[in-house]
Amino acid sequence: MEKFQNIISKAIKEIVSDIHITGGHPVVSRRFGNIEFNNDVKFSYQEVDDLVKKLLSYEQQAALRERRSFDIAVSLFGVRLRINVFTTARGLSLAIRILPGNIPSIDELNLHPSLNEIAALNNGLVLSCGPTGVGKSTMIAAIINEMNKTRPSHIVTLEDPIEFRFPSIKAFIQQRELGDHMLSFSQGLIDVLRENPDVIVVGELREPDVIQLTINAAEAGHLVIATLHASTPEEAIYRLCNSVPTESQNELRYQIASTFQWLIVQQLVYIERIGFRVPLLTIVRANAAIRNTIRENKLHQLHSVYSTGKNEGMFTAERYLNEYLNSRQKFTRPDTIFRPSTEKTNDSVYRSPVTGVRQGTPPLRQHTPSAGVEPVIVSNGYTGGDLGHVLNIDDDSEPLDKVIRQLHAEGR
Repeated sequence: MEKFQNIISKAIKEIVSDIHITGGHPVVSRRFGNIEFNNDVKFSYQEVDDLVKKLLSYEQQAALRERRSFDIAVSLFGVRLRINVFTTARGLSLAIRILPGNIPSIDELNLHPSLNEIAALNNGLVLSCGPTGVGKSTMIAAIINEMNKTRPSHIVTLEDPIEFRFPSIKAFIQQRELGDHMLSFSQGLIDVLRENPDVIVVGELREPDVIQLTINAAEAGHLVIATLHASTPEEAIYRLCNSVPTESQNELRYQIASTFQWLIVQQLVYIERIGFRVPLLTIVRANAAIRNTIRENKLHQLHSVYSTGKNEGMFTAERYLNEYLNSRQKFTRPDTIFRPSTEKTNDSVYRSPVTGVRQGTPPLRQHTPSAGVEPVIVSNGYTGGDLGHVLNIDDDSEPLDKVIRQLHAEGR
């Protein structure tokens, strides 16, 4: 573990964005977009196995054995790490992304300023679309951070894993992670409707039941923000509609049409005059024509409808490039925004034994401002005796029905 901590500590100082660890091979890092081999540092196969056992709880190790891969996010030296553990020909390997502690703003992400308007919405469905790695989750984090600064509300996020950790400023933000805090996104969506949310963030729409529950939540009057793998607005709506049987698609289209607010498709494009990539967006916003096109299943006409929506803040990718990116004078360099930095929340990561965590389970890592190399852990807060009491609530207690009868007898 100490070798791993030293690697992370050095990576933070040298502004490394990604680290790759695999058995019998030099540690590999990515710095300023370039792959570098650290020939002086190598993990044996056994060392990688031991590291994974320390990073993952027993439950997470069981999931890794079943799925052959597992995603976690932990905090070390106050910096957030997103880790994918997976199996290769060399055994277990780790792909580690060092996340920025400062949540970037819409402007710092070089996005169109109109996206700040999403933070003021009270209800409806907002979709962030695009391939993996273009910044969909980061854009949503920027929107949530803007809400956090500007409106008192209850925000619940369902993520896999939790990447950016939000301190509550004006908004009360609760974050749930797949595996540790919910068994599935569908269960999380069923739960969240009982948790009095104003805003719900869904990490990714994949399974049909998750899509249906997400749209139901938006129809119930919540603001729901979700990500979806789709390369065009038409593909995004097709994917939603085709997630249910044919006989149910008309009803789903009506739901989508009535709840639709924004759909943003994001990709990255290299701008030669500035020397780095920036987001290229397609923006579709709700109006009567967009809603009717969806409701009447005329999705082949969708492109022409939002192409004529310039005055309502809509952009095709071509117009966004020509009218916004090519005219924008000042861009923020990605290496300044995504530079590793300390998290701004002091909230501890805590795992309650009441949920059934076995004694001996490795504790989760938590935020700490320390720059030392000691393991960063959080205890469960119970002594050994207390823990036994918590996990065996009924050992010394009277039967519940007897207690209830006694209370009735006392008139309570």
